[in-house]
Amino acid sequence: MSNRLEGDPFLVTKEHRRFAEFCDACRRYRYIGLCYGVPGVGKTLSARTYAQWDRIETLSPQLLAGVPPVPEILACRTVFYTAPVNNSPHTIHQEVRSRRRDLSALVSAMRWVLDGRTDYPLTFQGADLTELVIVDEADRLKPVGLEQVRDLYDRSTIGLVLIGMPGIEKRLARYPQLYSRVGFVHHFQPLSVEEMHFVLRHKWQQLGLTIDLSDFTDAEAVAAIIRITGGNFRLLQRLFSQIGRIMAINELRTLTKEVVESARELLVIGPTP
Repeated sequence: MSNRLEGDPFLVTKEHRRFAEFCDACRRYRYIGLCYGVPGVGKTLSARTYAQWDRIETLSPQLLAGVPPVPEILACRTVFYTAPVNNSPHTIHQEVRSRRRDLSALVSAMRWVLDGRTDYPLTFQGADLTELVIVDEADRLKPVGLEQVRDLYDRSTIGLVLIGMPGIEKRLARYPQLYSRVGFVHHFQPLSVEEMHFVLRHKWQQLGLTIDLSDFTDAEAVAAIIRITGGNFRLLQRLFSQIGRIMAINELRTLTKEVVESARELLVIGPTP
């Protein structure tokens, strides 16, 4: 599932663009890419957005009849896969293969639908259209799981992106047969102060407010949010869910530092950075 709140638009930040360029390179040159970053910075959300996975998960070739066509699906060539906690090589092999087959079937069926045809085959027999596989939670992979992922890569003409926590790059360095195939490494960074200002303008709008950094109250609230979240996107989302709740309950029309601090007290987030 996505970390984005339902109905919350995805905001294209500089870090997401850097991640997309990283994925494009892995896909184009058929390399293994390694992406790491602390929890909550937006790795999973960016990966799902890049793959258009929220949209793909809701569609299937069998259900396209009568559904408005989605032309964007035609360009989809990326599979998003979250490594399960119990990740046997057989499970990884079967689940990734199933997702690749489903993606190819969906793209092919959508092409038929956009051509005005409804007699497309429900059982897909065509070529695999997958060009990139993104494996999230790659920290969960045991040595045999990593070998299975490497075998998947070696047997296909695809790119592969492994997403994990800081330190995964050091762990994978112990497996030279896999690490020697890593062509790109991307450190996913928290939001910068400038990006935080960009995101917060949208957050103010969602509350029906207009932000004005020349206004001391707004500037003080923004400073408190930046201090509390430290650019962590997931924490920012959680904080604003509580801010919205507090403002609605108390019928407030101004977001103040006091509201921000009250929202923080409702969250378990550890010490203030």
